[in-house]
Amino acid sequence: MTADPLAPLDLAFWNIESTGHPMHLAALGVFSARSPSAAAHAADLLAARAAAVPGLRMRIRDTWQPLGLRESLSALRRPWPAPGEPLTAALRQPLASALRRSLAFGGATREPDPRFDPLDHIRLHAATADFHTAAGRLMGRPLERTRPPWEAHVLPGEDGASFAVLFKFHHALADGLRALTLAAALMDPTDLPTPRPRPAGPPRGPLPGVREVPGLVREALSDAGRALDIGAAVARSTLDMRSSPALTCAPSGTRRTAGVVIDLDDVHRIRKSAGGTVNDVLIAVVAGALRRWLDERGDGSEGVAPRALVPVSRRRPRTAHPQGNRLSGYLTRLPVGERDPLVRLALVRTAMDRNKDAGPHRGAGAVALLADHVPALGHRLGGPLLGQAARLWFDVLVTSVPLPGFGLRLGGDPLDAVFPLAPLAPGHSLAVAVSTYRGRVHYGLVADGAAVPDLDRLAHAVTEEVGTLITACDHP
Repeated sequence: MTADPLAPLDLAFWNIESTGHPMHLAALGVFSARSPSAAAHAADLLAARAAAVPGLRMRIRDTWQPLGLRESLSALRRPWPAPGEPLTAALRQPLASALRRSLAFGGATREPDPRFDPLDHIRLHAATADFHTAAGRLMGRPLERTRPPWEAHVLPGEDGASFAVLFKFHHALADGLRALTLAAALMDPTDLPTPRPRPAGPPRGPLPGVREVPGLVREALSDAGRALDIGAAVARSTLDMRSSPALTCAPSGTRRTAGVVIDLDDVHRIRKSAGGTVNDVLIAVVAGALRRWLDERGDGSEGVAPRALVPVSRRRPRTAHPQGNRLSGYLTRLPVGERDPLVRLALVRTAMDRNKDAGPHRGAGAVALLADHVPALGHRLGGPLLGQAARLWFDVLVTSVPLPGFGLRLGGDPLDAVFPLAPLAPGHSLAVAVSTYRGRVHYGLVADGAAVPDLDRLAHAVTEEVGTLITACDHP
């Protein structure tokens, strides 16, 4: 494996990070333990298997000079063209590689770590009575940036009947789908779907053909227009806002996590009765839970409509070798102030339909696409400022993380529940992630530890809101 420059969005995540706001995503998996030594055995298995997963060896290294330009150009010394090979085809790859690397000034590369040792990344902890309490403490600790940025923490349960594993991956190393691929490689072997190969494009020369130039110009102008449209939408989204002070805070550097499990059949029951998609129902549940929580803690929900960022993956799930973040998003108002649960769901459905009609390449939610228009040095210098601006753009993250439909095991012990955990943006007090696994929906809540000491109450409100929606559907 060779060094490659980080994709623009990966580079943005790498530079946005600060000590108080680590940019790692995580998943807390809870396993049934068949023996008291199951957790220790799981830690040994993770260490043994991690050595054989190439993606876990990759570190991120900051760079201040053109990368590998000499090495790329040295490839031109080989004899060509090869028999039957056009000159343009022979030149294209080394020249494109040289140009791509030379433009990475001020950026960072993803490259193998020659000192990689799995034992540096896997920890077996003392037994705990509460997996989420332990996970909260660990979520507040940034990953070591000089080593491959990932960790696995094995947490034995005090009862001996269960254990948990907290996987942490820096967002610059992996998005949700890539993190799933890496973590699944450490589980017991299973029959996985075969990735679809990427379709081969027509052969291209090092420079565009004359007939291609008008199309490339139109594409460049379209990209510029899209960037201006996104920027204007972001500016408009900061106007006429009515959020809650409970969703923003001065950062404390601490974290709490909580998890909620609901039956997927209940979600489908609501969907079939009230309309919309599964995702619409799950977002409406968040809105209703926030309403309950704000009212109970005395902050009040009247007129509150926080802006939720709903990330959208632009990668096909079964594409071979997923690498680099490919994200956009929808920005939508959560109708927290609406009293009627079915009206809340209808408002969420209407807002999400409007976002889908516009597509993931337009509007304020697509701001991640602007990363492609910023040079590497701009990410380096502007990353901290961009991170601080997150609270002006949205109020709460509500993201869906894909999980396999089949059961996973580690050392023969079954994975019973898995709670996705999203990074917390600067100035935000709450992030919500949702995954579906084996017929159940798992909500993972991450909060600033000082700003949201009652996170368990919000988790309970999620369960209550599902019951309220079912009752409303059964007795409209």
